[in-house]
Amino acid sequence: MNLLRRRFLGSSLVVLGSSFLDALTTPLWKWRGAMRLEATPMPDPPVSDSPAVSPVRFVDAAREAGLTIPNVWGGVDHKKYIIEAKGSGIAFFDYDHDGWLDIYLTNGTRFDTNWPASKAPTSHLYKNNRDGTFTDVTEKSGLARTGWQTGVCVGDYDNDGWDDLFCCFWGHNILFHNNGDGTFTDVTRNAGVHNEQIRWGAGCTWLDYDRDGYLDLFVCNYVKLDPEKTPSKNDPRQCQWKGIPVMCGPRGLTGDTNVLFHNNGDGTFTDVSAKSGILKPGPRYSITAVAYDFDNDGWPDVYVAVDSEPSILFRNNHDGTFTDVAVIAGCAYSENGHEQAGMGVAVADYDCDGSFDIFKTNFADDTCNLYHNNGDGTFNDVTFSSGVGINNQYVAWGCGFIDFDNDGWPDILQINGHVYPEIEGHELGQTFKNPRLVYKNLGDGRFKDVSAAMGPGISERFSSRGAAFGDYDNDGDMDALVLNMNDPPSLLRNDGGSLQNWIKIKLIGTKCNRTAIGARVRVITGKHAQMDEVHSGTSVMSQSDLRLHFGLGEFQTVDLIEVRWPTTQKVERFTQVKANQILTIREGSGIVSAYVRKSK
Repeated sequence: MNLLRRRFLGSSLVVLGSSFLDALTTPLWKWRGAMRLEATPMPDPPVSDSPAVSPVRFVDAAREAGLTIPNVWGGVDHKKYIIEAKGSGIAFFDYDHDGWLDIYLTNGTRFDTNWPASKAPTSHLYKNNRDGTFTDVTEKSGLARTGWQTGVCVGDYDNDGWDDLFCCFWGHNILFHNNGDGTFTDVTRNAGVHNEQIRWGAGCTWLDYDRDGYLDLFVCNYVKLDPEKTPSKNDPRQCQWKGIPVMCGPRGLTGDTNVLFHNNGDGTFTDVSAKSGILKPGPRYSITAVAYDFDNDGWPDVYVAVDSEPSILFRNNHDGTFTDVAVIAGCAYSENGHEQAGMGVAVADYDCDGSFDIFKTNFADDTCNLYHNNGDGTFNDVTFSSGVGINNQYVAWGCGFIDFDNDGWPDILQINGHVYPEIEGHELGQTFKNPRLVYKNLGDGRFKDVSAAMGPGISERFSSRGAAFGDYDNDGDMDALVLNMNDPPSLLRNDGGSLQNWIKIKLIGTKCNRTAIGARVRVITGKHAQMDEVHSGTSVMSQSDLRLHFGLGEFQTVDLIEVRWPTTQKVERFTQVKANQILTIREGSGIVSAYVRKSK
């Protein structure tokens, strides 16, 4: 629990402490505002502190998959302005609805470079060929854009059955409408989401905050950047980091406010940032936003990772407004009450107690945060007691809770990369390019760093930023897609994770939004209960697979699947479902298809 929360809660500290302990033995699942389901006791923790040797290895399959075009993002050996250091996100999404994840890669540019038209770096769309390879279909799709594209999120905003793409830029954001024929159309102005002034959009997320069946849009804005007025690395007003001249920011630069667009249900949006209370925290250096029901009341809340300032938790008030409760909830600061340089966010019920927890990545010389949800929408910082506070030498960016070995417990994959290439050659104990980290969930509230055993895809060094997670080859284990600054991307194929059983669930809304964002799924095997929610943007400025993946361990049958649909809050149940399938469940119609991959 951080110090500022202690000041707010005072004498209630002891009560909250006991509540945290009680949460380890209380029933797992509660539907608040809908119905209460049968209690399921917590499974016994493992006897040993150390996991068995995992057969899982991550291998970078990008080159053999055809992903060879390098990202372009500012200077290679030095960064003049902060935009050159932040990088961008990446996306896994099935744009053509053939059941296989396609890839969208953002891209940037460079200052003082006049690109020939045929050489200018652009974003890229890659179609999955279903054989481990991808084809570049950017030109046909209409998605090619040149500029500082930072973030991306996916959702079907007009409920026509095709997932649309919102792309953030330092400049002007773009809403791409999916035409259903492999092409996209820029509808930004007609939809009412165009920003007239140049802004630095970072992450974004789709959510249905008022549960009217249409997806609304939350956009993070980072810094008001004007290079002509901003000190550069070679400026007499230069900034330094550990005695090394570097680009300036974010401190000393002006932050910006975030934006909430309400979907009018006719393909247009209205800016409700002021009316909704989103503007009340004032300007911040916001990077990534995620929408989950953190207090189990049936309404989506929004957590925002903020750089160098307190993070934000917008609690949904059920009336179209939000209140920032991050300080009182215990997830604004570090355990010691310090502001941190928040970058990326991952959310999961990592201890399977029925409430969503938060993992947030931060800058070097600090740890990432693991905030444990106490079940009432408040959090305890368990970074050190959980074992994820042992690494502080990296600038951490993309992150995800993924059950890489399908044992039924969400693990953590963390992506790293420094912002200052100028540190190379200095004896600082830090480098610009870094390996990735993998923390295995031990099933008792603790994690173990198993990075050294996870294969070359983890140990290879890059200065990475965005990361997306999903099963691109549909083999039953979770892979990762990583954007590497000024290098080709990494496609981290999971080899060995599918040796244990799994179930994957795609949801289609009918009364709720078609993408079913906000739908909550619970999967029970024996005494073990897992849950997740369909969610839009996550990690850092990125989009992961909209399908929900659950590892089942040795269980070959799922005893119970429960789906709570977001608009009606109705719950559908399915019993005795065979493992190792990709299920498609349509709201009101049940399981409409099941895909079982043939053995290789």
